[in-house]
Amino acid sequence: MRFRLTISYDGTAYSGWQVQPGEPTVQAAIEAAIEATSGTRVKLHGSGRTDRGVHARGQVAHFDLETRMTPRSMRFALNSRLPQDIRILSAAVVPDTFHARRTAHSKEYRYVVFNGATMPPCRRLYATQVHRPLDVAAMRLAASRFVGVHDFRAFMANPQRVVDSTVREIYSFEISKRGAFVTFRVKGNGFLYKQVRSMVGMLIRVGHGQEPPERVTEWLDCRAERTARVPSAPPQGLTLWKVWY
Repeated sequence: MRFRLTISYDGTAYSGWQVQPGEPTVQAAIEAAIEATSGTRVKLHGSGRTDRGVHARGQVAHFDLETRMTPRSMRFALNSRLPQDIRILSAAVVPDTFHARRTAHSKEYRYVVFNGATMPPCRRLYATQVHRPLDVAAMRLAASRFVGVHDFRAFMANPQRVVDSTVREIYSFEISKRGAFVTFRVKGNGFLYKQVRSMVGMLIRVGHGQEPPERVTEWLDCRAERTARVPSAPPQGLTLWKVWY
């Protein structure tokens, strides 16, 4: 049977999603829990890779296993073996045509910034502190320029692997402010390595008045390699929010 899992995790203690030799990763932890439950080693396929320190509220993954276990019993069994910072929110049996990455048609990421002088300690692992005031109106103008089909080469870090295409479509990019917390919500058909963090990094520069909003369009149109003028925002503010199929 092919199982689909919806997964939530706190990425603080992990070197990202993907298995890495000698490093703690979310994928490795779940694969170990599946093996301990079933006695069978499996390959877990995620909807995408999250970096070291990045969180997930709705990561999706699938694996194949010969078993009589129901999805409900599988979820309980895995959660009983997983560390408390990883939880299987739901499990289901899906057709063999389902693939967590290939059949996903859109994803939403959220990035949280605390724009104030004193970060609440309980939020320090889930938001990035920016001390200087941010011009939210200017950032919204800049964020709107990301929407549409563009070549995001200038907003991609080197993934150390071949990328078939750097063209992606952004469906929406919204910025909201509540008190000192500024939340960036971006939805698209897919994202390149560190693309979301790079887009947020550029928007923070716009919010500080270091770049005008129209600079986003210039960088998209130039299709050049990323430079130091497009910084990556720190990982702890980022969460993979939801994946649609």
